[in-house]
Formats: sequence, C-alpha cells, structure tokens
Amino acid sequence: MRQHKKIRLHIPTYAFVVEGETEVWYLQMYRQHEQKDRNARINIKPEIPQKKKIKDQYKLVKELARSEYDKVFWIVDLDVIVKETNEAPKEKYPPLLKFMKLRRNLYEKFDNVQVIVNNPCLEFWFLLHFVKTNDYYKNYQEVLGELRVHLKEYDKTRKYFMRPGRDIYGRLKPYLKDAIKNAGELGEFDEQNPTKANCEMDVLFKN
Repeated sequence: MRQHKKIRLHIPTYAFVVEGETEVWYLQMYRQHEQKDRNARINIKPEIPQKKKIKDQYKLVKELARSEYDKVFWIVDLDVIVKETNEAPKEKYPPLLKFMKLRRNLYEKFDNVQVIVNNPCLEFWFLLHFVKTNDYYKNYQEVLGELRVHLKEYDKTRKYFMRPGRDIYGRLKPYLKDAIKNAGELGEFDEQNPTKANCEMDVLFKN
C-alpha cells in the first residue's frame, strides 16, 4: 500500500516593527488569544528598534521585508511625529513629510509591507472598542481621559496589559467587531489630510 506523505501547511509568519512596549504587550496577548480561538499557530515577532527615530524604524522594516517573513507590519503612532513637525524650525524638512515619503517608498519597493498609522496613538484603537468617533485627539493624554471612562484602571504597564485572566486583549475582545467597524469607517491614512483622526489597526484582522 502506498504511503501518503503528510502535506505540511504553510504557517504565515509576521514581523512587527513598533515604537514601544505597549504595542509588544498587546501583540503578545493578540497572539495568545487568536492562536487559541482559531486553533492555529500564529507566529509573530515584535521588534523594537534600539534607536526609535522614524528613519531607524524604516531601516528595520526594510531589513525584515527582505527576510523570511510573509508580512511585515510597521505600527506608527502619529502624535509624536506631528508634535516634532510643529516644533521643527521652518527651514528644516518636516518629520511628517519625511515619514510620508518613507511610507510611499516602502509601498513602491515591497509587496509584503503594511504600514499601520494610528493618530494619535494605539490607545485610540482601544477607545474605538467602546466609542464610535472621528474626533481628533492631539495626544495620548487626551485619549486617556476618554478611555478611562471605559477602562477605569488603564495603565501603560506590563502588569496591566498581561494580567492573567484580565489581560488587555481579553478585556477588549468582546467589543472587537465594533472596533474593526469604527476604525474602518475612519478610512485609510490620507496624505492630503494627515492630521485627521485615524486608526488602521483593523487591518490586522483582515490578514
């Protein structure tokens, strides 16, 4: 009797370039929950550049895109870039324009890169789980006041994000469909109107 070889299914591998630890903690909990619920293996690798300037993050994205990953996600909080742009000398090339140029360059050169823009920050994505809004929040502090109406103890700490039985992803998951819908209705990042409220985290759930 001929023996049939087992066909190994390709397991997609994703790399993430992020600016801070909160994104890493959220992604780790995302992996833990989604892997269990989908009965599948999800391989993700969050990367925090040693240098956190946009140019250094961009270089890391390119490096990972040329390696073995099926998809490389670059998660960008726009509030810092907008702040640096507003404070930059007029004769200096604005950081926001620099970021948009790097973003376009990635899309021109790579098919496996997805830039996720959150304006102002990741916490806006959390807020969209509870509220449908296109209000513009200038920074994290402005979002925090609204977010704590729904997550009273919210704190940017590992302990809060990864608390057994009450981790950040588990707390938010019952409202995930609303968040995906609310984020999608804000549309994609618009270079013609770069400072409007924006959240592209919903693309993680369309891959």
